[in-house]
Amino acid sequence: MSIQQLHTLDELHQYVGQPGKKLLFKHSTTCPISAKANEEFLAFAQSSDTPAAIVHVIEDRPVSNQIAEEFGIKHESPQIFLLEDGEVRWNTSHWKITRDAIKEAVSK
Repeated sequence: MSIQQLHTLDELHQYVGQPGKKLLFKHSTTCPISAKANEEFLAFAQSSDTPAAIVHVIEDRPVSNQIAEEFGIKHESPQIFLLEDGEVRWNTSHWKITRDAIKEAVSK
């Protein structure tokens, strides 16, 4: 499955507004912890039918800030959200972002 990169608030709202379960990953391109989390996220996304999107927090800061504001969840990076019908069902950050943790969250 391809991973959509979100650059604008419109793209974010379109993505979040889609029905069903989907993943949203906030990635810092300068952080080694985020690089590892990104590997885990990509490993999961490539073997799954679950829609997935990524936001680069430095390059697309307004989108990243909007996610924290809209979901009422403190910004961290890296950070992943499982969304279902526009609501956050699960989220975690940093070293807790593993392929297995994502798989478990999605399968619930």
